[in-house]
Amino acid sequence: MRHYGSYVALGDSFTEGLNDPGPDGRFRGWADRVAERLAEDSPSFRYANLAVRGKLLDQIVEEQVPLAVQMAPDLVSLCAGGNDLLRPGSDPDVMAKTLARAVRELRACGADVLLFTGVDPRDTPLMRRLRGRFAIFYLHIRSIADLYGCKLVDQWSMQGLRDWRAWSEDRLHMNEDGHRLVAARVLDVLGVPFDDWRKVWPERTADPRVRRREDAQWVREYLVPWVGRRLRGTSSGDGLDPKRPDLAPWTPDAP
Repeated sequence: MRHYGSYVALGDSFTEGLNDPGPDGRFRGWADRVAERLAEDSPSFRYANLAVRGKLLDQIVEEQVPLAVQMAPDLVSLCAGGNDLLRPGSDPDVMAKTLARAVRELRACGADVLLFTGVDPRDTPLMRRLRGRFAIFYLHIRSIADLYGCKLVDQWSMQGLRDWRAWSEDRLHMNEDGHRLVAARVLDVLGVPFDDWRKVWPERTADPRVRRREDAQWVREYLVPWVGRRLRGTSSGDGLDPKRPDLAPWTPDAP
């Protein structure tokens, strides 16, 4: 087990921490949870989270990766590409080349790099049509991790994340339980003692009529606005700054 003295998190809404509100109302998320645990083993531990919701892979590579290289941390997590894969015409082969270039830059600065596959989308009615595209990109991520000696967090195999109780109402972002499971898996990959990520949910039966009403409500409240932003070329992260832009000593309530 390596004791990390510094950690920089890169990515989009998943790494920013939507929808896992902390005690102060700001989003917490799996990365903050990981930082909190790592800080227990290193009194001088420093942490930055540069992730911003809605960011595409190219934006993360161009805007966040150079900053992480300058910070020269012990550990970097990079999870990107999910927003791209949902857009028409995205090419997982081209995306993989972009990701590989970023990983080479991060590894060259001496950092350990954490990469992520995503959750299997087969249980999501709309996203499962794109399952092949997601699978190809995640296989590329596995290859990149092998080629460059990265640590891999495989969410595809996390059965606990296939239950809707791990997700918020928008069905795109995890809730507190989901983020806690991911943090546990990340720490397990790092060899750091923490909670077990192998969640088994109690059996639950859902009334099909209730499910249909929930589906219709989800379309109105979340899907239609999301499609509208895509058509307008806007993002939920436009104008937002990273929540922890500087590699600074860990404090749970930092802005």
